[in-house]
Amino acid sequence: MRKKISVEEAQELLLNFARKKETEEVSLIHSMNRVLARNIYANISIPPFDKSPLDGYALRGEDTENASNENPVVLRITEEISAGKVPAYKVVPGTAAKILTGAPIPEGANSVIRYEDTQWDDEYVRISNPVMLRENVIYEGEEIQKNNIILEEGTLITSAVMGMMASQGINICKVYKKPSVAVITTGSELTDVGQQLSYGKIYNSNLYTVSGYVRSLGLECMEVGNVEDNLDNIADKISEALKTADIVITTGGASVGDYDYAISSLEKIGAEILFWKVQMKPGMATLAAQKDGKLILGLSGNPGSAIIGMMRVVQPYLLKCCGRRDYMPEEINVILKNDVKKKSPSTRLLRGRLTIDNGRAFFEENAGQGNGMLISLLDFDLIGEIPAGSPPVSGGTMIKAYRY
Repeated sequence: MRKKISVEEAQELLLNFARKKETEEVSLIHSMNRVLARNIYANISIPPFDKSPLDGYALRGEDTENASNENPVVLRITEEISAGKVPAYKVVPGTAAKILTGAPIPEGANSVIRYEDTQWDDEYVRISNPVMLRENVIYEGEEIQKNNIILEEGTLITSAVMGMMASQGINICKVYKKPSVAVITTGSELTDVGQQLSYGKIYNSNLYTVSGYVRSLGLECMEVGNVEDNLDNIADKISEALKTADIVITTGGASVGDYDYAISSLEKIGAEILFWKVQMKPGMATLAAQKDGKLILGLSGNPGSAIIGMMRVVQPYLLKCCGRRDYMPEEINVILKNDVKKKSPSTRLLRGRLTIDNGRAFFEENAGQGNGMLISLLDFDLIGEIPAGSPPVSGGTMIKAYRY
């Protein structure tokens, strides 16, 4: 068992255990937030034909070369082409076709002039300025070329991805199956929501915070519920969860108190402890173990620490198990807006927000940074990092931060 390892070491160790599930096919309409299990190639070019981006007249640019206010060029209108209509006539010298947005460019035309730049009647259009060749034409394949890769395996399916596949006529997607996670909270002090809260007890927020976050990452989640501080009962619950879930996440009992049974319960069921304690604050009491190739991940019982441990250590592993290519959070450099007055023996993780001032990116620390506090996770999008061994840090210092 490794103790007090760095955040990066913990992430790497877990990532080495990540295994993608088998694949399945789902309909495009039900594919939102799934992960592509194969590359997607363009069946057709986009657009599939030359088209107009606006309402106007399709013409030969060279016909307007000498157009001026004094000597406007007059072209005969051959037809009106709306979106979805096939042009009936070729544009020849001295002619133009009225064209609407999205309609195909007729043969012979190489430019489009917008309505408001012309004068027209039912038969003729008058043009007083030259039109450049290829002006206002969207050419076939300008956005996407046929047979090119447009989406890579491991891509999260968003509404934009769904739209892209729909534009290719794809209605069935091959995706990775969702890994299943069982969430077990431990602690005799916890009361389930909806129950009467007695003195000395607290509501079980961890069950909802952790399971909600698991689902937000795209995994299936089973809330096993809470187990009081009893070694045998905790060990039995973990063993039972391992029978049906791919991954088990526990909260609480990961420290060194008399009623902290996370390590001993894992040892009781014969699990191999991979690491215990990560050099970060909050979230130091994060642990990982494996049994029969399945991971058991232990988070702190403090709500704030639990979710930070989940984000910084566990999240990349979970996303990689989902098949995601982008499983690591985006790292950016930001300017610390306020002083950090404490020393940081371990890596200090601050919850805050990205703000922009005069084109510069700042990290603004949220209130409520305590290990047990959840309020700092409201209206938050960054975790700022103060390196281990740092003295107090002044506002204005550049630090690393991770986007969530």
